[in-house]
Parts: sequence; structure tokens; C-alpha cells
Amino acid sequence: MTTGAFQTPHTTTPSTASRATDRPGDASPFALALLLRRAHWRAAGVMTEALRPLGVELRHFAVLLVLADRGPTVQRDLAAATGSDKAGIMRVVDDLERRGLAVRRAVPGDRRVRAVEITPEGVELFDAAHVAAQPLAESMVAELGPGELEQLTRLLTRFAHPTEDET
Repeated sequence: MTTGAFQTPHTTTPSTASRATDRPGDASPFALALLLRRAHWRAAGVMTEALRPLGVELRHFAVLLVLADRGPTVQRDLAAATGSDKAGIMRVVDDLERRGLAVRRAVPGDRRVRAVEITPEGVELFDAAHVAAQPLAESMVAELGPGELEQLTRLLTRFAHPTEDET
């Protein structure tokens, strides 16, 4: 035995063990999460590119999206809907208020709570973002065949919003 030399212990590794990748055909238990992460990065990149000329970031657009859909929303619910934390959502809402895209209003009956509301300027920017994103979004899914975009959307919707009734 030589001193100072590092020797690896002899261990057996199952020949069927796989290391997670996001390559096609990966059957590891982490493959789906890795593919979803890569898909998110690609989609976020497309949205970021569409929003750049409008001077808004994806995190701002996410809040505008919730406000356009739900109407006035309290900050804690905005944080939950966008996957943000309390401090993060406050910074985003501060940014939107400075730009005149959203306003905070008192909630009747609770002086401590503020609801955030999209302004007409926010709606205008929200609509412009959709127009700007359309050609980029179309190019992103151009490789999909007939009906595949609808199928992908259905599957991701079921995956992201599982119902309690399904078995």
C-alpha cells in the first residue's frame, strides 16, 4: 500500500443507475423537472425579449397579468400568484406605481391591507406586450406539428393545475 495516494473504495454501482439530464429519452426521476426548467428558461427568454422594448421586466409583467385577470388584488395574494415573497412583491409594486402602471388602494375595513390595481396605462402596456410577444411566441412553437401546441397546453395545464377529483 502506498502512502499519500488516494484510493477510491471499491463500490458497486447498479448498471441501471442513470444520471438526470434533460436530453430526449432520459428516464431518470428528475428528467421531467429538468425539461420543465429548460422549457421555462426558453419561454422566459422569449418573453423577456418581447418586453424589453416596452421597458418592463418579466416579474413586472407577471404582476400585471394577475391584476388584469383578477382585478384589484391584495399584495399577499399577488405574492402567492407570482411565486414571489413579501419583499419582492413590494419592490415590484413600487416599480409599477412609479411608472403609473398600478396603484395601491386601501381595503375598506382593514387599514393595514392594500389592494393593488392596474391603471389604464398598465392595461395599455399589458396589451402592447401581447402584441409584441405574438410573433416571438409563434416562432418558439414553430417546430410543433398540427395539434401539438394544443396538446402541450392541455397537458401542462393538467400538470400545473391538478384537480382533487382526478384519480
